[in-house]
Amino acid sequence: MTRFLDVRLQNVGGDLAPSVAINQGVDLASYTSLGKTQLLNDIAGQHVLIATHGYNVDRAAGIASLSNWARQLQLPPQSVFVGLLWPGDSVWGHGLDYPEEPRFANDAGDLLGPFLDDTFSNAATLSFASHSLGARVVMRTLSKVSRRARGAMLMAGAIDDDCLTNEFQAAAARVDAISVLASRGDQVLSTLFPLGNFLGGILTDGHPWFRGALGLTGPAQPRPANFQAPFQIPDNWNYNHCNYLEIDSAPTPVIPLPASVPPNGSPKPAAGAAGWQSAWSAAVCSTRFP
Repeated sequence: MTRFLDVRLQNVGGDLAPSVAINQGVDLASYTSLGKTQLLNDIAGQHVLIATHGYNVDRAAGIASLSNWARQLQLPPQSVFVGLLWPGDSVWGHGLDYPEEPRFANDAGDLLGPFLDDTFSNAATLSFASHSLGARVVMRTLSKVSRRARGAMLMAGAIDDDCLTNEFQAAAARVDAISVLASRGDQVLSTLFPLGNFLGGILTDGHPWFRGALGLTGPAQPRPANFQAPFQIPDNWNYNHCNYLEIDSAPTPVIPLPASVPPNGSPKPAAGAAGWQSAWSAAVCSTRFP
């Protein structure tokens, strides 16, 4: 069973919950409440990795994809994985709701920061991983939680490429090591992200009319001193937006550790066997997990 923090009100759509629920499960059918005392016992003295999904993901998909990814992680002893579900599908448009979704991501982080201070104080360390617009949830949480984080890995970040030195500069500085996975083959970030920024009126120095996405070509210069490279996934891998976290629970290859981001033109991991993409992202996260 995967442990979850849940700030959703409904399985599909809906607003942000007024408080953080603690649950467990591997799919929606098995999803049940987990007592706070049990969670406190599970994380006491452990190195905790909290990972979250992106936008346009309902509760069932969030549970399935994060549970699948948790099985692919190769975390060291005394480590605990916790999934985080938030209402990234609350508006409309199958991804074109991006202009409204940052509000939900910010509000989720505002709710989670104090909760982590109260509930996770007995954990040895806290680290974070995110997919897509979940990067905003993580960075906002980091700006609201009082304790320092050991690590944060932002995969396919649907957030401005200068966020680490602009909007979330202070939050990024409160992480020992922050890293990014980015792919120029990400068709969502190369099309919907700039369109969403245009429709949302997010007009910055990145002329014409939008900044690039963090998850497309990585962080803009200058990069913070605690940034951990490399980050640009080889172009020949054709690594797309949904490859980082996949719902399919079929057997997938195990990517040997340590795993990193190789130079452009490198062969695909596991000879391109089915499911290699999410297995690889899990292996890189496991390698960089403190």
